[in-house]
Amino acid sequence: MLIGIYHLGYFAKRVDFNLLFPVFFGLFICLLLFKFLFKEFSWTWIFIGGIVLRLSLLMAIPFWSEDYVRFLWDGELVRMGFNPYLDLPTHFLQTLGDAQNPYLANLLDLMNSPNYFSVYPPLNQGIFYLAALSADRNPWQGIIVLRILIVLSEIGVFFLLKKLFQAFFIPSNRLIFYWLNPLVILELTGNLHFEGFVLLSLLLAVYLLWQSRLASAGFFWGIAVGIKLLPLMLVPAFLAFAKTRKSNGFWIASFVAILISFAWLLIGDSWVNFLQSLKLYQGKFEFNASIYYLLREVGFWIKGYNTIATLSKILSGITLISILYFSWKRRSESILELVDLWVLIYLIYLVLQPVVHPWYIIPAFGLSLMTTGRTFLVWTFAAILSYQAYGNSNFEESAVLLILEYGLLSTVIFSDYFLRKRNSILQL
Repeated sequence: MLIGIYHLGYFAKRVDFNLLFPVFFGLFICLLLFKFLFKEFSWTWIFIGGIVLRLSLLMAIPFWSEDYVRFLWDGELVRMGFNPYLDLPTHFLQTLGDAQNPYLANLLDLMNSPNYFSVYPPLNQGIFYLAALSADRNPWQGIIVLRILIVLSEIGVFFLLKKLFQAFFIPSNRLIFYWLNPLVILELTGNLHFEGFVLLSLLLAVYLLWQSRLASAGFFWGIAVGIKLLPLMLVPAFLAFAKTRKSNGFWIASFVAILISFAWLLIGDSWVNFLQSLKLYQGKFEFNASIYYLLREVGFWIKGYNTIATLSKILSGITLISILYFSWKRRSESILELVDLWVLIYLIYLVLQPVVHPWYIIPAFGLSLMTTGRTFLVWTFAAILSYQAYGNSNFEESAVLLILEYGLLSTVIFSDYFLRKRNSILQL
């Protein structure tokens, strides 16, 4: 596994799908073999093994995503005393002048979003600032700092999951599915995505709910919203859960956390520009979608053009209605039932989205290990098929691989939600 992770992190670019996929496939097979063949093992060595796999990527420049460039850009602007929500990167550099900051000029050349305002919430900007402060205008150093912070969050996830598994009598060996999962390692530590911080905050909320520390639970759920916005869709689940619905402390603490997290957006036009970028990402881009692609073909047949602007609004409405319906129908009476509902909400959201990058599924995958579902575990394998699109200049996705990915996923969804009896006692 170490050889495979090292190879993918340092040598296999995302355009080399024919080389990338077999290695990833082999890593996933190793994960399954390790989980099912070894009945006795030392958790100390499992933990060390996962750390070694992650730290093997410490010096790697992310090959599969350029998002880290925007992280370093935003962090450098904050370090310089500028607001990353008030200027487009291209406009900012024209105003500042290339000669005054060759570091930013280099980042601009590498950036995949120079004509968009930053879409990353203020809490993320704080992390980017720490990286910029330590990097001293050296991108490689900035990458290492971001990677170390992500590995620290992953360590937190490991121990929280282990603690929660013990608290709810869940077989601890399920933690192997997360800790040695190649998608988790490569997308978080390797490609520097922050979904691990979201998962850490949500797990802290679950742990504190279990301890009946409702105000603290609400605060960390608010922090999760402040990192990635998406956990805001869990509001109906909390309203349907008696323990949180009746707790003033929970709602006050969560409101305070969200207010603190987004206060920076109240400066100038920051809020307007931030929402503008969110709207563009929601209504313009398409990648690795499922139901959306089917409806888009219907739109082409009826209208003769891409109806993404209309479809994205319709699907957002369906997502909201579905979340409200299932939160009401499956009113949670226990914490495990609440987590199971969270996983379902994430699933509804992701299957209706026009853009589903592989790292989007990681928070739901981590939570799903506390349920009987296998959907997100399977998706951590199937999602790698989406990287095929980068192998051609037009980023054209393969219909065959999309059908394979979502056909496999549909089969497991059917098994999880229609065939198997749902309960909080894990069988896997």
